[in-house]
Amino acid sequence: MKILSTMIILTTVLYLTACNTMAGVGKDIQKGGEALERSAQ
Repeated sequence: MKILSTMIILTTVLYLTACNTMAGVGKDIQKGGEALERSAQ
């Protein structure tokens, strides 16, 4: 039971970390696109 609880906690932490990372990548790509738009004008 202790191992199962540990596995669930680790999986949850990894899942949340992955979500934050993907959100960060999306923001970086959006800022890059905005910079390209400004330089094209």
